[in-house]
Amino acid sequence: MAANSKLEHRLGYAFADPDLLARALTHRSHQDRNYERLEFLGDSILSFAIAEYLYHRFPEAREGQLSRLRARIVRRETLAEVAREFGLGDFLIMGSGELKSGGFERSSILSDVLEAIIGGIYLEAGVATVVERINSWFGPRLEALSLGRSQKDPKSLLQEYLQSKKSGLPEYSITSIEGKSHDQVFTVECSVSLLAQPLVGVAANRRDAEQMAARQALAGLGVNFEFEQALTNE
Repeated sequence: MAANSKLEHRLGYAFADPDLLARALTHRSHQDRNYERLEFLGDSILSFAIAEYLYHRFPEAREGQLSRLRARIVRRETLAEVAREFGLGDFLIMGSGELKSGGFERSSILSDVLEAIIGGIYLEAGVATVVERINSWFGPRLEALSLGRSQKDPKSLLQEYLQSKKSGLPEYSITSIEGKSHDQVFTVECSVSLLAQPLVGVAANRRDAEQMAARQALAGLGVNFEFEQALTNE
């Protein structure tokens, strides 16, 4: 359980029942008693917690606006990003076949496991504790939300630009991870069919490195990110 203690430290929550956390980390390829029921529960709790936050944060927002903001937070990609920040892939319990196929880094599995952990915390500690943890984990993303027309980051703008040119979507790949687990540096390449060479981003986590690489790709394509961002927020 020492390895899971490291995960609990990152989550900011220590399970009284270690078997509950183990179940939340167990994929169905390993055994029937896996995370799927906990994930079902955690999905609803996450949606509720984010909805409650948005309801109080934006008292003048319409239902449609609140729904769009919630969707931005609870989508698979965002959950997988948070899961990767915790290094969840290192703690998954999977069958050998799923492990060899790279299941430990698959976004669909990482997002499911994060929801399962949410479900586990709810069962053990109740609504107040799990909502507090969710707000903490998603804090920077929640604080960045606004009711403006758009909040497009470099990756989103790059994707939209390429789609407008009928070009293929960008591909991101990690080329190196250096440093100790608490002080890592990620190097990510962004490959775009309209550019001869991949563009590189370097940051303290994968998400920021990808955004940096996307910003470099926009510059390589002659797209001014700050100008485009200003236009979408007018």
